[in-house]
Amino acid sequence: MFETHLTVVGRVVTDPRRRIVGDQELISFRVASNSRRRTGDGTWEPGNSLFITVNCWGKLVTGVGAGLFKGAPVIVVGDVFTSEYDDKEGVRRSSLEMRATAVGPDLSRAIIRYEQQPRPAEPAADGPTAEDSVIADESDETTGLPLSA
Repeated sequence: MFETHLTVVGRVVTDPRRRIVGDQELISFRVASNSRRRTGDGTWEPGNSLFITVNCWGKLVTGVGAGLFKGAPVIVVGDVFTSEYDDKEGVRRSSLEMRATAVGPDLSRAIIRYEQQPRPAEPAADGPTAEDSVIADESDETTGLPLSA
């Protein structure tokens, strides 16, 4: 209820890292989102930057693991939270993290080709199927036309 939902557009800045946490797979990577602004003379200057660690669970692990790499332009959607930890020197630190609900390529900065996963075969239905009716129509002799016509 009190989660902060966010969309980040940026580039992957680390190699995605896959690991097992408990009995689930996790893949994580960092994204940088950099802004620019136009100055009074019309040139561009760098603005603020956002760096965020993105954690992907469940079905996202397969797609992210197969499709993302360091430098890839992405759009990431998910819930943001602050993770607190002690570093090697014992200093308390925090980092911004996101539990991703969707990850995709930024098509304004990349050209991609989707690869459809094969669907499992459906069980045979009782009676004729749509494919059976197409085959029957092609072999129907009432038209008198060859199949190549």
